[in-house]
Amino acid sequence: MLLVDADRPEPVRSGARELALFLTPEPGAEAKEVEETIEGLLLRLEEFCSLTDMIRSDTSQILEENIPLLKAKVTEMRGIYAKVDQLEAFVKMVGHHVSFLEARVLQAERDHGAFSQALRKWLGSSGLPAFRNKRWMPVAPTYELPTLYRTEDYFPVDAGEAAPRTPSCQRRL
Repeated sequence: MLLVDADRPEPVRSGARELALFLTPEPGAEAKEVEETIEGLLLRLEEFCSLTDMIRSDTSQILEENIPLLKAKVTEMRGIYAKVDQLEAFVKMVGHHVSFLEARVLQAERDHGAFSQALRKWLGSSGLPAFRNKRWMPVAPTYELPTLYRTEDYFPVDAGEAAPRTPSCQRRL
């Protein structure tokens, strides 16, 4: 009841002062709390700066070291792709040659009777007199091998590994 009493102004004032002191926080505690908050923010800022520095150094390393390496690998891979393309063309050409030779072999068998020879032998062994009396004389066929590719033309041998060749002996495949 100190606050209501008008005759005694002194206790009201002292009570108000005590209440003001009680409600007013300590300046040291508030400053300490603000300093801790600022230190936390500074620590986060330092972590952020170190992270950005690391990103910058990684970026410069990529730009200065890794990109030239990648460009060299790309150039190397282009050479490999070109070799693969040449090899595919070579395999295709060999396939055409094999098909051509198979057709020629089939034609030669038809022309020279490889099947009919086997049939005549079988029929001759069967005991039929018409086939036994006739003697079949094979005619010496003349067959000229077509000119084909040389593997050495497409895959050159190193000078150290090359066997001495004379230009007059050219192999046919």
